[in-house]
Amino acid sequence: MTAELDEVRRFLADHPPFDRLPEDDLTRLPRRLEVAYFRRGTVLRDVGEANDDLFVVRSGGIDVHDGDRLVARRGVGEAAGISTLTLEGLEGRMGLRLTAYEDTLALVMPGEVFRDLAERHPTFRLHYVEHEAARLQHALTTVQQPRTGGVVLRTRVGDLVRRAPVAVGPDASVREAAAHMRDEGVSSVLITRDGALLGILTDRDLRTRVVAADRSPDDAVTTVMSAEPFTVESSSLAFELMLEMTGRTIHHAPVLERGRVIGVVTSTDLLRLERTNPIYLVGDIGKQDSVAALAEASRMTPRVVESLVDQDATADDIGRMVSAIGDAIERRLLSLLVGDLERDLGPAPTAYCWVALGSRARLEQGLASDQDHGLVLGGPVEGEAATWFERLTTGMVDGLAACGYPPCLGDKMASNPRWRQPVAGWTDHVDRWLRRPTPEAILDASVFFDMRPVAGDPSLHAAVADHVRTRAPEADIFLLHLAGLAVRPPPLGFFRGFVLEKDGKHRDTLDLKKGGVHAVVGIGRLHALAHGLPAVNTHERLAAAADAGAMSAGDVADLRDAFEFLSYVRLRHHAQQVRAGAEPDNFVAPGELSGFDRRTLRDAFEVVRRAQRGVEMRYPVRNVT
Repeated sequence: MTAELDEVRRFLADHPPFDRLPEDDLTRLPRRLEVAYFRRGTVLRDVGEANDDLFVVRSGGIDVHDGDRLVARRGVGEAAGISTLTLEGLEGRMGLRLTAYEDTLALVMPGEVFRDLAERHPTFRLHYVEHEAARLQHALTTVQQPRTGGVVLRTRVGDLVRRAPVAVGPDASVREAAAHMRDEGVSSVLITRDGALLGILTDRDLRTRVVAADRSPDDAVTTVMSAEPFTVESSSLAFELMLEMTGRTIHHAPVLERGRVIGVVTSTDLLRLERTNPIYLVGDIGKQDSVAALAEASRMTPRVVESLVDQDATADDIGRMVSAIGDAIERRLLSLLVGDLERDLGPAPTAYCWVALGSRARLEQGLASDQDHGLVLGGPVEGEAATWFERLTTGMVDGLAACGYPPCLGDKMASNPRWRQPVAGWTDHVDRWLRRPTPEAILDASVFFDMRPVAGDPSLHAAVADHVRTRAPEADIFLLHLAGLAVRPPPLGFFRGFVLEKDGKHRDTLDLKKGGVHAVVGIGRLHALAHGLPAVNTHERLAAAADAGAMSAGDVADLRDAFEFLSYVRLRHHAQQVRAGAEPDNFVAPGELSGFDRRTLRDAFEVVRRAQRGVEMRYPVRNVT
């Protein structure tokens, strides 16, 4: 092989998909290619021209235009002209125009060579024949293979059932039910009739509804049982059950399989899983009796994320688990503070609902997150009543800071009186944002329209959420501005690759959150508000958008895959920083990314761009001033 051919071979070996070709094919390939030089501005192929060549950029670059619109820029190692080789219906004629962006040297592969390689090597075909969404989906299945053998997130509820259900009939007395629980050594008994579940009686029910209420043990068990209890399907995941049990403050869940009760799972059953898992941590958090002890327990959160990443859990699963841990911390901290306030000042002056905002409201929290929360009050408060809630919210901010959640730099916290309002105050905020969509209003709304109840009276949050769902679809100008926020381009340069931070301490790094994750979140939020959809989680919003006809099912599937991979790389970066003893952030150095990561991130960003173009077709954001 001549020196020139050997140099071409080395070039090909450094770029996909040639780097995956067998050695023999890679060695023969340079002789089957032609080298062509194109001066800057040269049109390699125009719309309607016949083409049976693949142009692989050796140096320089090729612009791809659809009419006057630049749709892609192919850099070194990338290829142009693929559509006529792979898409049916074009009859070998160009639907796009290829132009040399600058003086360009290209390796020209004849169509017969391309088809030969594509037929014999599936990875080569996948790279070119399938579009970036298919490669992205394939990449997700590659990265999410567990390395540690952990089963925490994949444990099904049915796997935790250890015995048949212990039950009594509705005619049994409280005494008989309690005796049956004692004899069977269980902490609950089901009340059933002909196999149908009527209720459940637990140890706690016996304490609070019988002994403390001075009820007769001869009363019918149906008078003290919890009727129509929460149930869970055996196919559900253990972590999903943990979320429900934590949110409902319950410790027993009857398990159903095809409508029949097969047993009961308790919070203790969940805690018997690996001690380092998030389910254990959530349970441990609920036991802490001081802010200092709670802060100590919360320090396990980064290690839990590290463990979940090692298991190659999905980013969606990890986000839900980190959010559940944050919820547990807030609920326990709130309980401790309310207890102190009730001893000092008496009970709360009015009902309230503590709400999570932003990423935790969406169940998408990572480690590099600050505090975002608010308080919805049952009515106006003044004087001592206002002092009660001021002390509560200030204590929450300080306590959460001690637990590793820094205060929000934008002061979007319940300690700020703006975000500690009765329902009418919150709906006034909403109406003002929708009527006058200033830049500040858009940024505020992008946080506060991602809201979820964590503790207190959920009906107060529901009143605010219902108001948003009613009013937002009618706010055309506001939605137009929100669309403008959603179509800010991801950090993918047309020519040389990723767009990196230009200055500051994160110079020359890639901001995955601001540049990629936020775009998908914004698209989901836009469609949810435009169609009055109740979902808050991004995956759920996108699925609901497809159901509402705002996006095609295929585009939603692609965008959800892109969101998953972007979030996964971000969380893996957090885990690597935890191992190194560094403070987690969202800025990834290019050197941290493998060639596989870089290729797949480019695919993910291209999917995001395509979804953004769909938004631009619905909303003329270029006309926004």
